[in-house]
Amino acid sequence: MNSSSASVSVVVEYRDPFTSAVTKNVIVVAISISINYINVVLIQTFHRHQIFYSNPRYILFAHLMINDMIQLMLTVLLFIISYRLHKIEVSACCTLILVTLFTTENTPLNLACMVVECYIDVCFPLHHAQICTVKQTRMLIGLIWMTSMLSALPDLFITLATESLDFFDSKVFCLRETVFRNPLLIQKRDITNIVYLVLVWLIIFFTYFRILFTAKTASKDAKKARNTILIHGFQVLLCMAIYADPLLQKVLVQRFPNNIADCLFACYILFQILPRFLNPIIYGVRDKTFRKHVKTYLLCRSGQ
Repeated sequence: MNSSSASVSVVVEYRDPFTSAVTKNVIVVAISISINYINVVLIQTFHRHQIFYSNPRYILFAHLMINDMIQLMLTVLLFIISYRLHKIEVSACCTLILVTLFTTENTPLNLACMVVECYIDVCFPLHHAQICTVKQTRMLIGLIWMTSMLSALPDLFITLATESLDFFDSKVFCLRETVFRNPLLIQKRDITNIVYLVLVWLIIFFTYFRILFTAKTASKDAKKARNTILIHGFQVLLCMAIYADPLLQKVLVQRFPNNIADCLFACYILFQILPRFLNPIIYGVRDKTFRKHVKTYLLCRSGQ
């Protein structure tokens, strides 16, 4: 048995005590509700003001919030299913896993697009209005989804070609490794993760140093943009840390065989929940325009 299958076996076979299971589910649900409430407030603020939904930067931000909401709801649903039902039909699991993969891979791509938009705004201000239009931003969002789908859908196609129909009627513990279990898919996943990592970080480093050079001789806005790039880089780092999860699981299985469930729960909070919590806080609080309108929205809601 290889390390990957070993980690899956440990997760499937180990069951938390009732009190521990309830505590973990309450923590996850409470945090997810809090995060999605913040996201809803930001999205409603976005839709109420033309200054936001006519600006490509804020359109990308709104898409990031919606994407994070979908991703968070799905991962929490899978988390609850793992405790409540333990096993579900492969066909249902495939659907949940695929959409989760789409939204997970959307996040670093969306952040990379926000970085490029910031770079164009600072380094090519005269061409920004022609390059970054609302129409082209919507097309870019469609391209983000298409890229994520092209990355994840081969898992389904290879599984359909190699597994029997009975497999899709069976029940499994819902993990990517249990439904897309062909060894080729593991290699493909690793290659895809490396490509994503290299591509996104090349974009971040290139734009950061170009803006850094501009900031030495240009306006205060360029320096602010440089700081924004750094923040987006930190967000990407958190989001893409999940790509190290398979390797981390191997280490955890070997070093902490008696506490694997607690270790994986901590990783789940760190890699799945924390980035979705920081995204709205960083942008919604840091951006003065958004912060002002969010305060107004909340005051109006409290006064009703």
